[in-house]
Amino acid sequence: MSRARRPGAGPGSGRGWLLRLVIAFAFAQGAVSMARPAVSYRALALGADETAVGVIAGVYALLPLFAAVPLGRRTDHGRCAPLLPIGVVLISGGCALSGVVSSLPAMAAWSGVMGLGHLCFVIGAQSIVARQSAPAEQDRDFGHFTIGASLGQLGGPIAAGALISGESGALGRTSALALLVSAGVCAVALTSLWRIEHRRTPGAGPGVHKAADKVPVTRILGARGVPAGIFISMAVLSATDILTAYLPVVGEHRGIAPATVGLLLSLRAAATIACRLVMTPMLRLLGRTALLTTSCLLAGLLCAGMVLPVPVPALAVMLAALGFCLGAGQPLSMTTVVQAAPAEARSTALALRLTGNRLGQAAAPAAAGLIAGTAGAAAPFALLGALLLAAAGLGLRSGRTARTSVPPEPTSVPPEPTSVGPSEPTPVREREQDDSAPVADRKPS
Repeated sequence: MSRARRPGAGPGSGRGWLLRLVIAFAFAQGAVSMARPAVSYRALALGADETAVGVIAGVYALLPLFAAVPLGRRTDHGRCAPLLPIGVVLISGGCALSGVVSSLPAMAAWSGVMGLGHLCFVIGAQSIVARQSAPAEQDRDFGHFTIGASLGQLGGPIAAGALISGESGALGRTSALALLVSAGVCAVALTSLWRIEHRRTPGAGPGVHKAADKVPVTRILGARGVPAGIFISMAVLSATDILTAYLPVVGEHRGIAPATVGLLLSLRAAATIACRLVMTPMLRLLGRTALLTTSCLLAGLLCAGMVLPVPVPALAVMLAALGFCLGAGQPLSMTTVVQAAPAEARSTALALRLTGNRLGQAAAPAAAGLIAGTAGAAAPFALLGALLLAAAGLGLRSGRTARTSVPPEPTSVPPEPTSVGPSEPTPVREREQDDSAPVADRKPS
């Protein structure tokens, strides 16, 4: 028999599952972060222009765009863990086959398979964190979870830059090697996918299956906080995605070596890790609304500044600051969506958030490719700046709406401290959260 859980302990009492999930996510995301610039370089070696690179980057998000909500519905009433190995297999296959094909349409297709695998892994992993973390610990746990992504984004570009070389016409061969290596890196994630999901977790079971099927998408999207969380997440991820796909193109135009580009991308990821490590004290100091708004505002200004032909040292400073500002958006948007959505449809809400992410990943690179083809390789960063500034405004507006519409303190808990009979533990820690937390989190269940 396993050890009995302490009475009143939250669903995330043991942290070993979270550590294993972070390790697996680091390898899976590392493979993707290694493969994305390698795909761009290999496409360039096969004769692609800036527009074609943007289209290939957009196809990465095409299959996930249609698969996210069905996968979320399935996860709402079932186990999440099976999605993780499926995602690893699809990512590995997409990376390996992108490295062996020699046509741009085939590269685009296998890039889409890679994106579908990443979606499967992320939906399963985020749903596990949402189910097994106490509400007051979700900001912290989602922040720790996304450290796995940042670790992968830190190591992946360095490895890609070390393997890829444009000297003596070797770009096509070395980029293919990087893609094959990334497939092996992703396969390592399978070694950490054991005992991650508790057998009995809130949100699983036939009762939830029946309830989740009745929650329409319009009701989930109508919950206060969900649209803002989706848009902010889309803007932040689009910035990270286009930065990964287009910094190699900018490097080629400005004469920056692939190894240096890899180091610059990894510097951005290291700054993102630093942000997530200090997120808890920043939340205490600023609050969720101020942190989201300020980080998106500064990130938008820094993205717009990437258009300037600055020297490499100045570019490194800008990327480090940009990485730090982009670090807060993803975990806080996850918590916002989870706490605002109906409890019986949280995986579907997370899937809708990922649908918004993939929509941004599909549309933003295509738009960036068109802009780059007419206005220059660095021009897409101006588009990202505008998108992040819009996200900052939406985050500020939603925070003000939440503050002005907070209902009176729930009275469902008896005021007498000595009530008869056992009762649910009072969520004292939830009251200490920022006043801009979604209203749905403040209502009695």
